[in-house]
Amino acid sequence: MSVIFPPVDLQRLAAGEPRTSGNVTALPLGIEGPLLLGLRRIGDLRGYFMETYSERDFRAVGVDARFVQDNQSLSARVGTLRGLHFQTPPHAQAKLVRVVRGAVLDVAVDIRRDSPGFGRHVACHLTADGAEQLYIPAGFAHGFVTLAPDTEVAYKVSDLYAPECDRGIAWDDPDLGLPWPELPGGPILSAKDRNHPRLRDLPPLF
Repeated sequence: MSVIFPPVDLQRLAAGEPRTSGNVTALPLGIEGPLLLGLRRIGDLRGYFMETYSERDFRAVGVDARFVQDNQSLSARVGTLRGLHFQTPPHAQAKLVRVVRGAVLDVAVDIRRDSPGFGRHVACHLTADGAEQLYIPAGFAHGFVTLAPDTEVAYKVSDLYAPECDRGIAWDDPDLGLPWPELPGGPILSAKDRNHPRLRDLPPLF
């Protein structure tokens, strides 16, 4: 199953029981854990100001991870696909993802064996113009494909990078039915991301 939300004003959504605290509104996505977050911008003739993270308000709407590291990537070409990545315990990572330039289709797959959502995914368009964020708890594999040139993605993580725990699953695993867009010539992938196993071939990790 797929739950896809284009860039939206979360304040106008009637379904999904949004939660609001301060300048952030969170929308549950149909699988326990992930949240699509909308941020209020305060603007005038000079431009705008917004709080991209407030521990108090994010916790109030359900983002309960403690973040310890910020990462940022630049993807020069449309169709660059990064994923699907995760870290195993004891260094599993929750992520808080946003786009600071450009646009992506962002995907998270539930790999928690005991979860009712195991093997299902959520997929959201995140854009710099829309200022959406996606919260992804530990126990999900994460990836995105760029929809605009020179796209920059910034994300917080709840544990430090641990190469011994670094894992992935195949971006094109047929069992997952992920809604990647049609890309002439296919996605642009790293050698590492071309060789991840299918979800069904992984041992229980969460």
